[in-house]
Amino acid sequence: MKSITYKKLILSTLTMAICSSLSAAETGKTEDNAVEKGLDFERIVVTGVSGKGTTVMASTASVSSLTPNEIEIATPRSTSEAFRSIPGIRAESSGGEGNANIAVRGLPVAAGGAKFLQLQEDGLPILQFGDIAFGNSDIFLRLDSTVSSIESIRGGSSSTLASNAPGGIINMISKTGESESGSIATTIGLDYDTIRTDFDFGGEINNSMYFHFGGFYRQGEGPRNTGYVGDNGGQIKANITKEFDQGYVRVYYKYLEDATTGYLPMPMYADGSSLPGFDSQSDAIHSANFTSLFTTDGTGNRRRSDMRDGMNPTVNAVGLEAVFDLGNDWSMENRFRTSSTKGSFTSPFPESIQSSQVLADSIAGSGASLTYAAGPQQGQAYTGDNLMRIHTFDVEMSNLDFMVNDLKILKSFDNTNVTFGYYKSLQNIEQSWLWNTYLSEINGNNASLIDVTAADGTSFSDNGLIAYGVPAWGNCCTRNYDLQYESSAPYIAINSTFDRLTIDASVRYDSGSATGTYAGAVQSTIDMNRDGIISKPEESVSSVNNSGRSIANYDWSYTSYSLGANYILNDDLAIFANLSHGGTTNADRLAFGKIADDGSVAPEDAVDEVDQYELGAKYRQDALALFATAFFAETQEQNFEATSQKFFDRVYESHGIELEGSYYIGDFTVSGNMTWTDAEITQDALNPDAVGNTPRRQADIIYSLTASYNFEEGTAGFNFIGTTDAYAQDGGDQDAGDALKFDGYTQVNAFAQYYLSDSFSVALNVNNLFNVVGLTEAEEGNIPANNIIRARAINGRTTSMTLKYDF
Repeated sequence: MKSITYKKLILSTLTMAICSSLSAAETGKTEDNAVEKGLDFERIVVTGVSGKGTTVMASTASVSSLTPNEIEIATPRSTSEAFRSIPGIRAESSGGEGNANIAVRGLPVAAGGAKFLQLQEDGLPILQFGDIAFGNSDIFLRLDSTVSSIESIRGGSSSTLASNAPGGIINMISKTGESESGSIATTIGLDYDTIRTDFDFGGEINNSMYFHFGGFYRQGEGPRNTGYVGDNGGQIKANITKEFDQGYVRVYYKYLEDATTGYLPMPMYADGSSLPGFDSQSDAIHSANFTSLFTTDGTGNRRRSDMRDGMNPTVNAVGLEAVFDLGNDWSMENRFRTSSTKGSFTSPFPESIQSSQVLADSIAGSGASLTYAAGPQQGQAYTGDNLMRIHTFDVEMSNLDFMVNDLKILKSFDNTNVTFGYYKSLQNIEQSWLWNTYLSEINGNNASLIDVTAADGTSFSDNGLIAYGVPAWGNCCTRNYDLQYESSAPYIAINSTFDRLTIDASVRYDSGSATGTYAGAVQSTIDMNRDGIISKPEESVSSVNNSGRSIANYDWSYTSYSLGANYILNDDLAIFANLSHGGTTNADRLAFGKIADDGSVAPEDAVDEVDQYELGAKYRQDALALFATAFFAETQEQNFEATSQKFFDRVYESHGIELEGSYYIGDFTVSGNMTWTDAEITQDALNPDAVGNTPRRQADIIYSLTASYNFEEGTAGFNFIGTTDAYAQDGGDQDAGDALKFDGYTQVNAFAQYYLSDSFSVALNVNNLFNVVGLTEAEEGNIPANNIIRARAINGRTTSMTLKYDF
């Protein structure tokens, strides 16, 4: 088991010390305990808009926000689960605390991550690219009590006021301590193993300074059965603000070290139902019998890793925010962050599920035999019908350091604000992929690895390991990257208001360069265990081919623009329209085969561009508020998917309607959103048969609905997350009867909080109350002959209790 580091020990001790000191704190409910009613059209939006922010009613794009109370009622078990409550966002959050596929309005997610959507923290991106292979942005982002709101913008000026964000921006905004308050909360899993403590507090230091400090620490097995403590770590965030006569300066710090289990596709029947001995809703292919991994490292030396590390980000970030009035209607804003970022991604992936004897014979010849390699039946014959051939996704992210600065100079005229901006970033991507192949039984209770032996007695495995590498995928995936991406973007935005009419126009020019080296695999004979005998797996060991490294040395550039208008017809009704053209830069995935021998990349491969059009309306009347947007988008995409070893070179079109609304009667509130999308692959340079198909996992309708009742002593509510049918893959004949199609589902979450006193509450939180089965992705595009697929499913019912003290 991985030992707790010194920094984790400090974090845990500090959390417990804060808990013990709260008995002397003053009690009383804070403003954060108030429950908002309806959509707040007068709220100032600061994410992805020009000038110093604008109200929702006057915005020329689709904007939304989530408050802490709304997030609690939605009962998310991860950061990306909270994003499902944002209109237009499809967050496939079945991978655990990170590695979610996040899409917006039909823009594709062909190979994972959030390629066309930027995830931000306090107005700056987490990473420059949202789809770094195994380094997705959400792995390095955590939702806790330091967050004051989650803002989002879809389309419009997101393409020009941020890089690599043509589809939209999701921004997690931190508390700053301007109003003195705090909380401490402990969450205990009632039917799964977790304990987590969140805390935050802030307030004035003197008349011109205030601070906020908080974070969380957790430990437990998590929502699925892995056989070990898979969640272990936490986060600390802090900021301090100094106000001056003409502005303020804010310094902030974040430390994150949080190992969590990464759930990859698992075996189940095509309808999501469970195989004998393996529950698709609560089990995992992780096992206490399968924790130690032995490979060569990025420099060719032997190295041991631990499956229990899972997704293990470590982030040390320091930032600065300065906002000042310069006089004569000039002002400036500057946001800077430097992040020391590294981590690991370690998880088992089922390359295939086959008949046990067929798979054994393919490895060791006709008449091969199988035995248990570990567990209570070690050495006994294995007689199960099926086996999994597992590839271990064992990735070291040794350097994802990121520096970013966004400077804005603003000039105000009588009815016009002009923003001159300059964005600069430097992103490192240094990774080593160090993958092996194993045989495993299908068992949700600490599965055993399986050894295979030839008919003549020759062993073809070492304790369940059948290959140092992944020969089933052509030994593709022992590799190393040492790449650096420098990006810059000047931009200008103009916002003018003429009585009831607001016009926004903006343009941005992104350019950058990529330099560095990368290397694939070389096969050689290595005595890995140093026993003096070369076993069958040791006859061909994958190592990084450092003597044959390739170079990356190319530039890219593209221009984005946005034009929007909003007209307030009366105090309760406004209409808006916008068009935008933006792009996103392809990064490390180009090294799979798109970088030429001289390090160059074709311009059409370096950048994917998106065109969008929107027409919408905002309406409120008494207790009703409604936000409706019709949209159209055309999207280019170049990508590479490691699990299928396939390139994508496509054009997509999507159109639809996005609705967000709320209605309240007294203390009863109903709010929600629904997005209808009709998406289609219109061009495919590599697979013409896919033209006309619906993109993978794109449902016609996704929706979120929350109903809550607020009474004097607390709050209770239900949250409904739903989707209609969707195809698992986007190639082949989708109209064929054997095409794999996920059934639609509605997940119901329940939340109830009761205040035992003015400051102390107890809450019950149930995620997936009715234990429905919901598939989010699968490797297969057609239903196989054995009806067994490899898929990710939402977790089954998990229930937790939270004790919270507000002060």
